[in-house]
Order: sequence, then C-alpha cells, then structure tokens
Amino acid sequence: MTVEQSLLAFSLAAMVLAATPGIDTALVLRMSISAGARHGVSAAFGIAAGCLLWAAVVATGLGALLAASGTLFAVVKFVGAAYLVWQGVLLLRSRGLRADAPAVAASESLGAAFAKGFLTNALNPKVGIFYLTLLPQFVPVGVEVATFSFLLASIHVAMSLLWFVLLIALTRRSVLFLQQPAVVAALDRLTGVVFLGFGLKLAVSQPA
Repeated sequence: MTVEQSLLAFSLAAMVLAATPGIDTALVLRMSISAGARHGVSAAFGIAAGCLLWAAVVATGLGALLAASGTLFAVVKFVGAAYLVWQGVLLLRSRGLRADAPAVAASESLGAAFAKGFLTNALNPKVGIFYLTLLPQFVPVGVEVATFSFLLASIHVAMSLLWFVLLIALTRRSVLFLQQPAVVAALDRLTGVVFLGFGLKLAVSQPA
C-alpha cells in the first residue's frame, strides 16, 4: 500500500467512523440545541482535543503501555466511567420542563462546553486502544510510524469536526422547535441515558 492509497483508504474509513452515532454526537447535539451553536462548536473542539491527546499517546508508544498494563488501564477506565455516569445522572436529574431551560443551558461558559467534550474522550482509554489497533493497519511500509499514525488520527479528527459542524448547522434550521423546553428536557434525558450507558459499558470493558 502506497502513502496515497493509505491516506485515501483511511479517509474513507474516517468518514464512516465520524458519522457513526455515539456519545460525542449526543454531546454536540445536546450542547448546540440547548445552549447554541457556539457551545456546540466548543464541545466539538474539546472532543477533537481529547482525541488528539490519545493520538499523541499512541504515537509515542505510551498506548501500548496502557494496553499492556491492566492496572493503568483500570485506573483510567474507572475514572472515565465515573465521569460519564456522573454527567448522565446530572442530565437525568435536570428539572425538566422549565420555560428558561435554553437560557439556563446557555449560561454555561464556552470553556465548560470545551471541557466536557475534552474530558469525555481524554478520560476514555478505549479511544487510545481504538487508535492503537486501527491506525497500524493503514501505515504503509517505509514511513515513520509515529508521525504517520498521528497524521491519520488528525484526519479522523478533521472528519469528525466536519461532521459536527454539519450537525450543528442542521440544528440551526429547526432552532425554534428544538429549543422548546419540552424538547430540551427530552434531549437532556436521552443524552443522560447515553452517557450512563457508555459509562457502564466503559466500566466493564477490557483493554482488547
């Protein structure tokens, strides 16, 4: 496989992966609908930063150490699971049908939205394991592995950001409907369930 073939194949795979529904999608949608497009974009960049952190970990060889060390993996895993469950519980315990629900959500700072996106991925060791198992399959012979692996991860991040921007743009077309208190409350409940589910799944996951 040449470098060009590798980049093309991975870009196509990254497009599919980016558009696959998951906790990142749920978070960006929730932030953009309940707080506004700027908050959604901020959360998206936080998610991207968390992914790039794990990409750097994998590129420097620390990802293999994480996969090999049951103790280290367990520590990061349970911290991440606790964070996701905590966020899920907060969303499920939200007050529900409040007339000022969008305004309350929008009062959250852009930095807080970024932090939520960042921690959602930075505290999830499965992101690192995912890169550790996926990226080597697209590294052609004769290239510097660490640099090329980080390049591939950056492509995945770029595709994800493009997907998030598309989602945010779509929510703006229906903003009057989506920001109704009942819709915001339902979205909070749904996102809370997603966070709880991913948190519990992470808690029982294994390195491989």
